[in-house]
Amino acid sequence: MSDAILKVKDLKVNYGNIEAIKGISFEVRQGETATLIGANGAGKSTTLKAIAGLVSPKEGKIEFDGEDITGKDSSLIVSKGITLVPEGRRVFANMTVLENLKIGAYLRKDDLEEDLDWVYSLFPRLKERAWQAGGTLSGGEQQMLAVGRALMSRPKLMMMDEPSLGLAPLVVRDIFSIIREINKRGVTILLIEQNANMALKTADYGYVMETGRISLSGPGNELLQNEAVKKAYLGQ
Repeated sequence: MSDAILKVKDLKVNYGNIEAIKGISFEVRQGETATLIGANGAGKSTTLKAIAGLVSPKEGKIEFDGEDITGKDSSLIVSKGITLVPEGRRVFANMTVLENLKIGAYLRKDDLEEDLDWVYSLFPRLKERAWQAGGTLSGGEQQMLAVGRALMSRPKLMMMDEPSLGLAPLVVRDIFSIIREINKRGVTILLIEQNANMALKTADYGYVMETGRISLSGPGNELLQNEAVKKAYLGQ
């Protein structure tokens, strides 16, 4: 992939003596949505954390937009244009919706109004609840807030860790519709998701992870038709 914005090569991550990531390589192209699917414990979240600078790789290289960011500080990585929407939302419960959104722009020194307007256009409920404490929102609204907060840094690459977890089916549909809209606006997306069917329908390209390794890869629509993927992850 010559137009890859993210290149991960031979990445290994250990937790103590446990090999969580066992030498994976993959790329995400500029402007696409890519997904990592796999069972719990496959290493998906650890992969995102390594890219985001939240865990240190034992070996390997992570390159973003032509620059080596392996093991760099997470604030520096955010400043380069990578944001992570973490599993479990992690909104600041006692702060208002607006304060949560502004925290997403903590590295910026310019005017935030245009970006706030965009977030509010994507998530009108956040505008209605701008002065409400984040902890009083529903699960779906907190996920919207977590995505909106990530967008406030004007990311080139937005990584999302299980955005549908614990949400009602109608809310999941809305969240994925918003993911597609964000991608249309030029934000590259790397998504990990247990709802493999929804993830592969949304993604241009997918990777299947099993016990710290990538076992399969291909266009999302092709993986949807793959018999092994159907059996293991789509319940077919």
